[in-house]
Amino acid sequence: MSQIKEQSMFAHSESSLEVNGRKMNITRLSDEPVVAVFENVLDEEECNAIIELSRGELKRSKVGTDKQEHAMRTSSGAFLDTHRSHVVSEVENRLCTMMGMPLSHAENLHILHYRPGEEYKAHMDSFTKTDVNNRIATMVVYLNDVEEGGETQFPKLGLTVSPKRGSALYFEYFYNDPKLNALTLHAGSPVLLGEKWAATLWVRRQKIRTQ
Repeated sequence: MSQIKEQSMFAHSESSLEVNGRKMNITRLSDEPVVAVFENVLDEEECNAIIELSRGELKRSKVGTDKQEHAMRTSSGAFLDTHRSHVVSEVENRLCTMMGMPLSHAENLHILHYRPGEEYKAHMDSFTKTDVNNRIATMVVYLNDVEEGGETQFPKLGLTVSPKRGSALYFEYFYNDPKLNALTLHAGSPVLLGEKWAATLWVRRQKIRTQ
């Protein structure tokens, strides 16, 4: 194994983490860049509540800083306002605690819905412009079990993560070495059977929320 070159944001060296009485097992899939899976992040009731809150808000997903529809991303999505629901607020705070970041650095929770055949081709979560308050880490929570397809793939790392209700995928790309960040290129594979629901929390390098 090659020597670790940079400090990680990921502060969890143990195989489990407890947040407000909820124990979550951790499986680290990559050390640099850090990619890890958490189990038991949300319970069934929380997953269902977030799905129902987003149903009436969904719109065709867009890509890029100019927010354009594109064939590479065919899902639907919606940002949920923290103030609308205690569940959303609680989940956002839980995820930020897991990520070791203050809520002020997090975007609003973003819900994604994929129907059969829908996907998000390989992409980076960070912005290409370097003069912006850039994203530095991602947490994806899977809100349902997908019958077939819908995996998250990291082609440069040779990793595939299957969606499992209540589990979460973490990865970071804040490193000084752009080659490390580039390894987090990832894709949402097409859903082949059933549907896929996921909640994503992106955190920024600097404060983004005003309250």
